[in-house]
Amino acid sequence: MAIRWTVSLFVNFKFRREVVVMLQSKIPSTFFSVSLTLGSLLIMGGATWWLWSRESVAAVTTAPPSVPVSTIEMRHRDVPVLIHAIGNVRSLHSVEIRSQLDGFLLELPVKEGQVVKRGDLLARIDDRAIIAALEHAKAQTAVAQAQLASASLDLKRYRVLAKTQAISAQTLDQQEAMVAQLRATVQSQQATVTANQVQLSHTRILSPTDGRIGIRNVHEGSYVRASDTQALFSVVQLDPISIEAALPQALLPQLRTLVAGSGQAPVTLRAYSGDGGELLSEGSLSLIDNRVSDATGTVRIKGDFANVHGRLWPDQSVVITVQAAILREAMVVPQRALRQGAQNTFVWRVRDGKAAPQPVTVTYADADIAVVEGVEAGDRIVDDGHSRLRPGTQVHILEGRDAAPSSVASGSAF
Repeated sequence: MAIRWTVSLFVNFKFRREVVVMLQSKIPSTFFSVSLTLGSLLIMGGATWWLWSRESVAAVTTAPPSVPVSTIEMRHRDVPVLIHAIGNVRSLHSVEIRSQLDGFLLELPVKEGQVVKRGDLLARIDDRAIIAALEHAKAQTAVAQAQLASASLDLKRYRVLAKTQAISAQTLDQQEAMVAQLRATVQSQQATVTANQVQLSHTRILSPTDGRIGIRNVHEGSYVRASDTQALFSVVQLDPISIEAALPQALLPQLRTLVAGSGQAPVTLRAYSGDGGELLSEGSLSLIDNRVSDATGTVRIKGDFANVHGRLWPDQSVVITVQAAILREAMVVPQRALRQGAQNTFVWRVRDGKAAPQPVTVTYADADIAVVEGVEAGDRIVDDGHSRLRPGTQVHILEGRDAAPSSVASGSAF
């Protein structure tokens, strides 16, 4: 702006000079030119200094606005060290219901999705032919028993007569053989009766466990065979239920130490619907597998979970966590407060209303928080509003309704 005013004054001056030269042609040209030049220089210098001083004062008096940020106050906290893994829900009892004999399926008294108890009737198969065979076997057994009783009485008489030599030894031997043969016949018929009773029991299929009925594959009136590859339906136990997961073999010593150090107290497992998802259930570690898989380099663990409300479902994928240790008196910041620089990780620390980068070392981190070294209790750390910050930037800390509450600062992250 100062240059523009200077050029304008110079142009006006040149025009006036030409006018003066024409009107005062009698004044000596040298003296008049020098005087006019000096005057124009003084006018131009004064105007330039006046305009420059105005711009400088305006620049000095205009201060940059403060940057609004939200902060948390650093405090000491105990932080659990968690091991995360993908797990699969497994039923403790999952049974495929099949027919053990051939026949017509007469009745399915249970519905799909119904919860049943151990011993409840699930299906009934036509039993008329088996009942007839059973009655025939019982009759044959009765006949054989009657014959055995008669032959046994005759044997007693023959033994008395043999002592007086009233009968030959051959006749006695034949009678003894007859009794032994009839005993075997009775045993055979009794075995036939037992076999038919077993077959008859197979016509009534009872639930082998408490659980939930699955989708039917056959319907009433179908002819089923013992050789069918497809089951009638399944019964799956839902409560309690187990979860299996595979962990890197590098964590095996830590797991064994954790189990040994817990004594009689169970090691707690938590099951979530996903990373950062809803807590589905809490259970306990029941087993560490007896070997490491040479194909994957992992070791399997198994936990038992209460499932009264049915929030865990067989073959469902979940995220499980195991608390491996506790970091005492740790300094915790939310993940969003961490910034990654060219050479290190840092946070923005606010002191005396100004923000400055503070290098930190991360010793433990999960999806939400990080345990750091390099800050002290009572420091205020920026957790939102980093984009406009520069070293020494004046900041305005949002309070009350202007700032969202931090779960890490309040200790509600766990």
